[in-house]
Amino acid sequence: MDTSEDILQQASPDLVRGSDKARPAKAARLSPSFISWLQAGPMMLVFLAFFLIPLVFVVIVSFWDYNEYQLLPAFSGRGYTDTFEGCIAQLPDLCTIAKTYLKTLKLCFLVWAITLFIGFWVAYFLAFHVKSKTWQMGLSLLCTIPFWTSNVIRMIAWIPLLGRNGLVNSGLMRIGLVNQPVEWLLFSEFSVVLALVHLFTFFMVVPIFNSMIRIDKSLIEAAYDAGATGLQTLLNVIIPLAKPGIVIGSIFVITIVMGDFITIGVMGGQQIAAAGKIIETRVNALQFPAAAANAVILLVITFLIITMMSRIVDIKKEL
Repeated sequence: MDTSEDILQQASPDLVRGSDKARPAKAARLSPSFISWLQAGPMMLVFLAFFLIPLVFVVIVSFWDYNEYQLLPAFSGRGYTDTFEGCIAQLPDLCTIAKTYLKTLKLCFLVWAITLFIGFWVAYFLAFHVKSKTWQMGLSLLCTIPFWTSNVIRMIAWIPLLGRNGLVNSGLMRIGLVNQPVEWLLFSEFSVVLALVHLFTFFMVVPIFNSMIRIDKSLIEAAYDAGATGLQTLLNVIIPLAKPGIVIGSIFVITIVMGDFITIGVMGGQQIAAAGKIIETRVNALQFPAAAANAVILLVITFLIITMMSRIVDIKKEL
């Protein structure tokens, strides 16, 4: 008579074969690729519904015709021709729309350069001079304090400081540096750049800090052991390894500043033209195809800038 051990020995190969047959079926039902698509699905739907579809509609509307009071759903390039009307006739002088886009690029470049300078050194201090992880996180979160209030409140807060009778002018006159209020402190390009830097430096600090915090400190020690100076270590070790954060932060700042019109309008006293301001003006005039055409032009310019910056470093590979 077979003992219980003999029965288990005879049954075990069948059990093993059965489990081996069941595993592929289960793996096929829950393959890693299926799980990945399942996880990315909700975000893809949000991206499709709130970015791609509206973007397609903007491009379509930019080629519609229009008159003073309604849209005409017929193919037309009037939105683009009206935007650049008279530009060819004014050559070699620049037309108003060309000057406006150049002014936008100038403001964007100034804000990008200043935020990059400030953001890089703030991130450098947090990553290499603050030793405690707790303090690093705490000080990085301190940079978010301006976001506790709305953009409008933060912009309006500059007016009592920079105005003709503001604290800065009063202080300068009191100590005798100027005899009359400085006019260019408010409602000028200076105030616009100052407000934009104040608003968006955080978007440069965080990506650069995230890149620097991942740098292996032994690489820096090896550079010093090899006789490199602090400047050589910065240029040859830290900056190359922090490029992904620099590029990501730059993309954040550039895309936001290129389309901003509220800050430029408030801090510029409605006197400084920008690409975003053109779109707002067209929308207020119910010229939606012309507004969509300017939005497409602005999008193309921004995309070209981002493409050029992305060639500096392969962000996907580095991250």
